[in-house]
Amino acid sequence: MSSFLFVTDLDNTLVGDDAALLELNQKLAAHREQHNSKIVYATGRSLYLYRLLAEAKSLLPPDALITAVGTEMYFDREGCAGNPRISNRGVNQQESQYDREWANILAQGWNRQEIVAIASQFTDLQLQPKSEQNPFKVSYYLAEAAAAEILAKLQAALKQEGFDIKLIYSAGQDLDLLPKNGDKGLAVQFLRRRWKIAPEQTIVCGDSGNDISMFEGQEKSLLVANAKPELLEWYAANKNEHNYLAKADCAGGIIEGLKHFGFI
Repeated sequence: MSSFLFVTDLDNTLVGDDAALLELNQKLAAHREQHNSKIVYATGRSLYLYRLLAEAKSLLPPDALITAVGTEMYFDREGCAGNPRISNRGVNQQESQYDREWANILAQGWNRQEIVAIASQFTDLQLQPKSEQNPFKVSYYLAEAAAAEILAKLQAALKQEGFDIKLIYSAGQDLDLLPKNGDKGLAVQFLRRRWKIAPEQTIVCGDSGNDISMFEGQEKSLLVANAKPELLEWYAANKNEHNYLAKADCAGGIIEGLKHFGFI
């Protein structure tokens, strides 16, 4: 066994089966202690909502935290130089370090105010709560029945004004507008480069459309059995030796995938 980078989405991926999560936590904690493996959570949740989940489910403290669909990254205050782990009891702006290098990458070609002005022309878009917005993410609710038409028109309107940004639609209701340099997959690439970890020593796990960006590289990827239709459709069109669809849901599927790829 050797060190590896473990990256996972939270809702309905890591979290969803408490018994399997307990077993997985024990295996990951032991592996990190023995081999210095790294644990990263990549979630669509805001930092605030992450904290609520971490406390409710007793999640292992991560080595890094990617929140808001890849548009925020946090380390312990010393985490950029070393790798002290983030304490889930107090992950906040004061006790963790918002990574400025990642923020500078996201800022390229992004103008939030102008992008919001363009999107506001589409009445089908309903702005999500303030807690789900940040300087590099604009989030809306969009009904699935209208999604195809509205996404095409919104993308065209943004391009007409010179904005090359990402529209990520997931779970049949959530639309995130992100910088062209920002998503979960690019955040994982950033961490791998910082920590000098090879793609073959990395596994990414997810269940929905906002996880697809993590599966498009050379890293090992694990789709839990309860993955949503948009991710299963992507998997069917992109089967290869790097992608594995588990037979079990949530953390049970992650354990299955870790064994499949020989990480545990």
